[in-house]
Amino acid sequence: MSRPVPASARKRAEELRRQINYHNYRYHVLDAPEVSDAEYDRMMRELEDLEAKYPALVTPDSPTQRVGAPPLEQFASVVHRTPMLSLGNAFDEGELRAFDGRVKRQLGLPAEERIDYMAELKVDGLAVSLTYENGVFTRGATRGDGFTGEDVTLNLRTIRAIPLRLLVESPPPLLEVRGEVYLDKREFARINQEREAAGEPPFANPRNAAAGSVRQLDSSITARRRLDMICYGIGAAEGVEFDYHHEILEYLEQAGFKASPHSKLCRGIEEAAAYCREWQERHRELTYGTDGVVVKVDSLALQRELGHVSRSPRWAIAYKFPPEEEVTVVKDIIVSVGRTGALTPVAVMEPVVVSGSTVQHATLHNEDEVARKDVRIGDTVVVRKAGDVIPEVVSVITSKRTGRERKFEMPTRCPVCGAEAIRPEGEAVRRCTGIACPAQLLGRIEHFFSRGALNADGIGPALIAQLVAKKLVRDPADLFFLTKEQLLGLERMADKSAQNVLDSLESAKHPTLARLIYALGIRHVGEHVAEVLADRFGSLERLAGASEEELAETPEVGPTIAASIAAFFRQEQTRELLEKLRRAGVSPVVPAAAGAAEGPLAGKTVVFTGALSMPRAQAEQIVKSQGGRAASSVSKRTDYVVAGEKPGSKYERARELGVTILTEDEFRRLAGIEG
Repeated sequence: MSRPVPASARKRAEELRRQINYHNYRYHVLDAPEVSDAEYDRMMRELEDLEAKYPALVTPDSPTQRVGAPPLEQFASVVHRTPMLSLGNAFDEGELRAFDGRVKRQLGLPAEERIDYMAELKVDGLAVSLTYENGVFTRGATRGDGFTGEDVTLNLRTIRAIPLRLLVESPPPLLEVRGEVYLDKREFARINQEREAAGEPPFANPRNAAAGSVRQLDSSITARRRLDMICYGIGAAEGVEFDYHHEILEYLEQAGFKASPHSKLCRGIEEAAAYCREWQERHRELTYGTDGVVVKVDSLALQRELGHVSRSPRWAIAYKFPPEEEVTVVKDIIVSVGRTGALTPVAVMEPVVVSGSTVQHATLHNEDEVARKDVRIGDTVVVRKAGDVIPEVVSVITSKRTGRERKFEMPTRCPVCGAEAIRPEGEAVRRCTGIACPAQLLGRIEHFFSRGALNADGIGPALIAQLVAKKLVRDPADLFFLTKEQLLGLERMADKSAQNVLDSLESAKHPTLARLIYALGIRHVGEHVAEVLADRFGSLERLAGASEEELAETPEVGPTIAASIAAFFRQEQTRELLEKLRRAGVSPVVPAAAGAAEGPLAGKTVVFTGALSMPRAQAEQIVKSQGGRAASSVSKRTDYVVAGEKPGSKYERARELGVTILTEDEFRRLAGIEG
């Protein structure tokens, strides 16, 4: 039984925690310490002694709890209350101004009207979400896929730039703080020196090192790495309201965070472009990595009005700095064949380090691009990473030519199966016509079980290649009929590994309808269009039987995508695949209310505009759960427009088209959610 805690000890512990948290903020956030290291250590030791003497004094937000905890077996999943969306990119000022133009068109504003933007440096780190309840840090999670992340609370507690308690009076009941965890360049160098001294491979770049540090199962290892964090916004919030994004950043600074240093409120897109130009020249002065500038509409009301598409907000864009470029030599040009049969020329080069990683292959996109850049085997070329991700050849240094270089000719037959490779009129890509081409089969199966599709762990390229080579599978459905004996006949496949593959395949049999549609690999149908089709048709059978006209009338589909979908489902191979999947027990999970034939919102298209008392995502989910569709724009096919406070251009558009306009209370009554 723990000993009673004297009032004097409790009071002293509270005072020490307050002082230590304050001095942490001064040192790690403001870089302006007020006490010596020795004085700080003295306060910390006194608090540790008090908590050791009276264990009841230990609180989750105590500074003593930053030092790390015993290793975890695994990370638990965390569903974000509001999604952590990714950003679209702008690679030059023209694309930045085009973003401004789109924003104004979507808001129904004249081109000459000014919109205020917040410009913030884009930190190259690991995105995380921090949950504070009544001001106390209770949970931290990685971004993950934007909807579900990993619980890394213990590791994030070790980062001194993260306050364990908000430094504001009357903290809100709930606040999700979004930020980027990173390593500065000096700490990155120190960690790599230690790893090399210990015979461990060095990290490729600071971002990888930060991500690896946050995802350590042993938080004491995280604690030894001096991670830092910069905040850029909030997610869910209760008990605190803002009108502008710059107010959020100011509040976060008051609460004890580093909040987007060097950020600037820009009066119009030209000021934002000037900010981007300035930091494009200056970003190497920083002690941490940054690969661009995030430009956000400052007004939160306008952000809500603009909404988002798929996984990206319409109200923000990332202006990417020109990537680092290096020089190397093209040793050969080979041709790869993708899952749609597309033939892509690829440069095989002398290894070179670009943006922190070693590059040996770079895409040349298509035969027209090879001719335009006049890339030859043996050429000295400039390479970079497009968007800091995909290596590409930028240009040829013709002055380095010796006369021994060889021109590349695109093959007219598939290099994998030998079938004719044709280039359809009006297209830049040559495609293999071989219906049984192994390269396409490999790509199709890999796509079918990829993360955005059926998401089956352990079904990777090496396993798929063996299965195809041994003729055990001819299409993705065949994998569901594999036996353990067949798997055990493969290289490096033990009993446990084989069982893991079978278990993974079993768990993949019931994806969402949208994931299954995306997995089929229909040309022009990405994740977002798959979600639109799932919402519109409600079942794979209805989608397969839809006419091209029905498909084209679906919002966000149009005639090109409709023709592609219709052609896909007309093929005998498609019908055979769907039947085989049915026999294997693959069936999508459909929400109980999805596609409901009854109810006031079933089959209805609803658009929200203005500020609502409930989160916009919650309102849209109510519509979806009752069999309706929440759309982002108003058209003749819109059934209801729900207008909150200060509605925007969608309200006027609804009036012009005669669409029924509801107040939020009327929407609640219609949906049966009064109170």
